[in-house]
Amino acid sequence: MSSSRDRALAYLQAHREAFLQRLAAFVAIPSISTKPEHQADVRRAAEWLAAYLKDLGAETAIFTEGVHPLVYGHLPADVADAPTVLLYGHYDVQPADPIAAWDQPDPFRLEVRGDYAYGRGTADMKAQVMALLAAVEAVRHAGQPVHFKFLFEGEEEIGSPGAVRVLQAHREAFQADFCLNPDAGMQGPDLPTITYALRGLAYFELRVFGPSRDLHSGAYGGAIHNPAQALAELLAGMHDAEGRVTLPGFYDAVRPLTPEERARLAQVPFDEEAFLASAGAPALWGEPEYTVLERVTARPTLEINGLYSGFIEEGSKTIIPAYAMAKLSSRLVPDQTPEGVARSLRTYLETHAPPTIRWSLEQMASAPPVMVEVDTPEVQALARALASTWGREPIYTRNGGTIPIVAMLKEHLGMTSVLTGFALPDSGMHGPNERQHLPTWYRGMEALVHYFYELGEGAA
Repeated sequence: MSSSRDRALAYLQAHREAFLQRLAAFVAIPSISTKPEHQADVRRAAEWLAAYLKDLGAETAIFTEGVHPLVYGHLPADVADAPTVLLYGHYDVQPADPIAAWDQPDPFRLEVRGDYAYGRGTADMKAQVMALLAAVEAVRHAGQPVHFKFLFEGEEEIGSPGAVRVLQAHREAFQADFCLNPDAGMQGPDLPTITYALRGLAYFELRVFGPSRDLHSGAYGGAIHNPAQALAELLAGMHDAEGRVTLPGFYDAVRPLTPEERARLAQVPFDEEAFLASAGAPALWGEPEYTVLERVTARPTLEINGLYSGFIEEGSKTIIPAYAMAKLSSRLVPDQTPEGVARSLRTYLETHAPPTIRWSLEQMASAPPVMVEVDTPEVQALARALASTWGREPIYTRNGGTIPIVAMLKEHLGMTSVLTGFALPDSGMHGPNERQHLPTWYRGMEALVHYFYELGEGAA
């Protein structure tokens, strides 16, 4: 092991408390990208990151072609012919609602309880960004073996709608050999993980219209088709009794799981009882011919994310509502496309919507699925780094979530991504009491230091 690597690891150990305090300062910024009233907070988080990069000696810029600012940085290596890695992270977070469900009065004030740091955005993904920056700071102190570029966006939680414009406008700035993205998480504290596939996303808002205004249900009930009922009937028909999606052609482009891949996924430790307990649901559900892990990582879905219609306040109001609305999302797998799913959904509505209502469908966000090769030098260097830290070989798995920037980098820059991360399955992302397991976080920093030296030594 190189003396530079030893010095970098020692630096991490000596500055653990400082990195935790910086994480607390980062979490304290309520950078909620989906709420307009937090636009200034999102900007403040971007400026906080840019200041951190400047302190490390990086050239920085804040690009504003998108919906929210995108932070760029460039930090050259000690030697000119070193590889260049683009480090990705997002600094925006989900809303903390419902606040009353948190076990702390302020979700944006980091609280350390036992081995966990609690707060909105800890696991997803401010602690992951801080792990990157801590590792960069350590190797910067000890001897930097690779060129670093940085892409920190503030739109991931709303589908990264403006990131494409930034990438297109500043294509040369973001050029790198590959992207390291730690937003994919780990399967367990003792299970270092490399993710090789992500599901895509297609998100829709479906509106069903009936009468021109809310009607008295006593005067019109029984003669006017209630839009809420019509919407419920349409939604109910989108799945069969065993969870399969019934949209015409929905599965036509789905790449079948090979026996080899099913065998690989079967090696991933997955406790179905613990998974069910973490969901708090009474029973599991879904396609019976697939395992639960296959269902949540390698099979496409169609979900109802929200419903609205009529009078929903306290008390009663007897009406037939003028319209009803549902928000729908589909998780896509190779080789599906958002456009193909949209066609399937429109065909279903055109076939099944009754003439007693009108409907409209808006596609609000989309991202294609991604699959990466695992035998590349950059992935295998990460495997060695994780093994050096955890003392065991990593597992390779698919992730059921969507990271839009991965497909964007591939499409617009021809850049592949290496996917890992240090948030655990029980981290409570997007929900109350989100948390980051601190022992895993600290080990993640160490693994990243190993990784950067593995990359630099491999190129020497």
